[in-house]
Amino acid sequence: MFGVKLVTAAAAAVLVMACAGPMPALADTIEAALVRAYQNNPQLNAQRAFVRATDEGVPQALSGYRPNVKLQATGGVSYTDLQTAPGAPAAHGLQRPRSVTLMANQTLYNGQQTANGVRKAEASVSGEREGLRVLEQNVLLSAATIYMDYLRDAAIVEVQRSNTRVLEQTLKQTRDRFNVGEVTRTDVAQSEAQLAAGRTQQLTAEANLTATRSNFRRIIGSEPVNLTPGSPVDRYLPPTLQQAVETALTESPAVTSAMYGIDIQFLTLKINEGALLPTVTLQASASESYETSVQSYKAFNAAATATLTVPIYQGGGEYALIRQSKETLAQRRLTLEQTRDQARSDVVSAWGKLLAGKAQVQSAQAQVSASEIALNGVREEAKAGQRTTLDVLNAQQALVNARVSLVTAQHDRVVASYSVLQTVGRLSPQVLNLPTTTYDPSVHYQQVRDSWAGVRTPDGR
Repeated sequence: MFGVKLVTAAAAAVLVMACAGPMPALADTIEAALVRAYQNNPQLNAQRAFVRATDEGVPQALSGYRPNVKLQATGGVSYTDLQTAPGAPAAHGLQRPRSVTLMANQTLYNGQQTANGVRKAEASVSGEREGLRVLEQNVLLSAATIYMDYLRDAAIVEVQRSNTRVLEQTLKQTRDRFNVGEVTRTDVAQSEAQLAAGRTQQLTAEANLTATRSNFRRIIGSEPVNLTPGSPVDRYLPPTLQQAVETALTESPAVTSAMYGIDIQFLTLKINEGALLPTVTLQASASESYETSVQSYKAFNAAATATLTVPIYQGGGEYALIRQSKETLAQRRLTLEQTRDQARSDVVSAWGKLLAGKAQVQSAQAQVSASEIALNGVREEAKAGQRTTLDVLNAQQALVNARVSLVTAQHDRVVASYSVLQTVGRLSPQVLNLPTTTYDPSVHYQQVRDSWAGVRTPDGR
């Protein structure tokens, strides 16, 4: 008969499915499933590509420190018929004017708009990295949850199948007793009804398992095969609720992302304020031209010019941008407080579920043990005529419900531990010691930050 047991080692509970007959070869672990999700989840890989695209904002901003250089060449044909005064000889001819000009422009000062733009781009990169951490944690939590979902639903299927086999045997025994006059037709009908209900529960459990298998393939990237038990990650959690809250307020990527959002908006304000300040630029050019007129065959010119531009009034739009930036900055600061409150609330809620999960496992264990004893007792009393068939069927259903409750409690216990780790901001491959290469977004950033030219990405595209 199917059973569910709880194994306790170093205060860690695992979901164990005990099936009749030998166990199949173990082929997969929750750690391996988390690695596959971390490496292959398309949503996560898309976010990594988005962060790499955000990295390019820094060299774009740094380009404001560099000169703009361009080469201009012209060529054509012209005819000139020139007479400087009445009676003077005429000068005429066919010319082929052509010229080459090299021009360079360099911004010397623009109200710190370039410097603030670089700092804003760097803050945007940091903010998107925190957004990537948020998604990484969500993907790992989803992977751990679906892994435990499959273990739970597979265990429930086995519970229901075992229940159906027991009810079929009970119905057969009841019919045999009816044939010899020990029970009535009512007892047979009760057994038939309970068997029909048991088969319905089995079909429902199998349908749930099919749906979970599909979600497992979507999140993990492979079919579930011979899953080993999953264990809680309590060893990676802060020891107390207070420490968990403090950790979340400093390490949660949602909180740190909101902090970078304030920095980005503050620098946006500074950039908009810079539009009110003077701008100094330097222009330099060198050109060589041929046959520009009938009197000139060749000419060379070089020039350097500094320009000071002082904005006086530009329609008032720049003032509106500054006021708008100030309001948005105030909003970002309030959003940070809201994010901190949400992080605190999430930690407290997840911690409460974890404590409840531990208690529910113990309670469900006791319920299963008591239900097994009660069922055996009712069966013996039924043989002596002290219990009815309905009493036996009710006791059997109570045991099934207790086993399902135990399986669900063990599932919730493991998922709750991962959820707490996620809310404090520590659900990562490094903390979990997953056997995988950790994606480091700073590698691509360093490859492109000081790039002056080139259209190929670091990976060769």
